[in-house]
Amino acid sequence: MQWRRRHCCAHIAKLLYLLSLLGVVVFLAHQVWPPKLTGMPWWRSNPVVNGGGGLQTLVAKGNLSAQNSVLRFVIDPQPSFKTDANISSHEKQVASSLRGDPHFENAVVANTSQSEEGDLNGTITQGPFSYIINEPDKCAESRPAPFLVMLIVTEARQVEARNAIRQTWGNESVAPALGFIRLFLLGKKDGELGLLQQRMLQAESQRHHDIIQQDFLDSYNNLTIKTLMGMNWVAMYCPQASYVMKTDSDMFVNTEYLIYKLLRPELKPKKNYFTGNNMRGFAPNRNKNSKWHMPPELYPGEKYPTFCSGTGYVFSGDIAAKVYQASLSIRHLHLEDVYVGICLAKLHIEPTPPPNGFLFNHWRVSYSSCKYSHLITSHGFHPNELLKYWHHLQNNKRNACINKPEQAA
Repeated sequence: MQWRRRHCCAHIAKLLYLLSLLGVVVFLAHQVWPPKLTGMPWWRSNPVVNGGGGLQTLVAKGNLSAQNSVLRFVIDPQPSFKTDANISSHEKQVASSLRGDPHFENAVVANTSQSEEGDLNGTITQGPFSYIINEPDKCAESRPAPFLVMLIVTEARQVEARNAIRQTWGNESVAPALGFIRLFLLGKKDGELGLLQQRMLQAESQRHHDIIQQDFLDSYNNLTIKTLMGMNWVAMYCPQASYVMKTDSDMFVNTEYLIYKLLRPELKPKKNYFTGNNMRGFAPNRNKNSKWHMPPELYPGEKYPTFCSGTGYVFSGDIAAKVYQASLSIRHLHLEDVYVGICLAKLHIEPTPPPNGFLFNHWRVSYSSCKYSHLITSHGFHPNELLKYWHHLQNNKRNACINKPEQAA
């Protein structure tokens, strides 16, 4: 009998020991699972963007649709804007890997706080950078609501390009009855050259009244900040605009075709509309020597959401405020067009493919008046070329596609 008691007690002791081990395992599992996001992607990782305190997962609502490849995301809002003074050492290392030049101004910093920017569901206020040059009355209520606002990314030194655009596709007389507004978007440059350029820019602004500029460093890595400035301006000063186009200063834009063939003023303006050269299923470029390098620390996902090439995209006026509001909770990335695509994904807005796949071109299309009368964008133009081809197209647009030698080509 005593042997049986001892045997039973031994079994109970072993059982208690095993239960205690199980409790330790459960406790440890609770502490380490799910894994904390420290920059390493999950094995089945969803696309992610950096947040104020670390990487924030873009959680897909369901699987990738086989029909339209639309990703739906939920993104945790981030608390505050980071400057170099309070960014973590790890984030500084990541940012330094993106610095193509010494003027990189932390284009991947977390966004401004809601208290600085306004409530996410309320009124949009000016962003974290003050205006150096502004045109707040360009779209005054006393004027008819403009049909199209053209936001053109440029730099202070590109005076020739701006003048060529003013004389060609950016001329506001292209559609005077509808309301067509042209705005050049700029940051600032440092040093003595920057001061000289600023004085010239101020004089140019007083002459043409088509420049908006904020107090951030003008560089390739800050194109996202520049584009968000344009979105913010439309949302604040011109929310009644029917459509907006964002493009670059080395582009040829067939404004008449854009307005009268694609957007069509006789129809009711669209909402939640975004189109351009759709880039679907593109993977981040991991080559550190590439201009478009995207470190996995900033975007570990295998694919970007659908975005439109930054060389030229068009959207309905209501999109400006929505994208800007979305940007308040998404960490900035230096690739502007990709970043806007991420904002659209958060908003559950899928870019619309243009009716013709050759309307928006992020490459140089060889010129002929026939081809150029049926496209919207072509890339890579010197100001003199822009003037030459624009005037040739205007003189030949009625009979553009009749077989005859092209004088300008």
